[in-house]
Amino acid sequence: QVHVVESGGGLVQAGGSLTLSCAASGTIFSISAMGWYRQAPGKQRELVAAITAGGSTYADSVKGRFSISRDNAENTVYLQMNSLKPEDTAVYYCNAGGYSKDLQIIDLWGQGTQVTVSL
Repeated sequence: QVHVVESGGGLVQAGGSLTLSCAASGTIFSISAMGWYRQAPGKQRELVAAITAGGSTYADSVKGRFSISRDNAENTVYLQMNSLKPEDTAVYYCNAGGYSKDLQIIDLWGQGTQVTVSL
């Protein structure tokens, strides 16, 4: 079994910062990619940032404000969010992709963590 657990959401004023964490644990052989998505009320889920061994990618709306990083030894990914705006308000979901020790494909989502940015 592989699990993905997120933490770090909350309420912050516009211009503030938050850091989200996501840890994958269990019978993991390798995690090749980890990413953060978000879904605001009435909107589709969208990619915020993702990271692989080859690099990272960001949605245009967060470039220059958000930074994704990863601790490969701990299969943990972080999302540092700076200069937060009210439009960043959403439920943020972590996704982990790779293989379990019995070489089953891993494509897991976390339970989601709420980020609310007030004026």
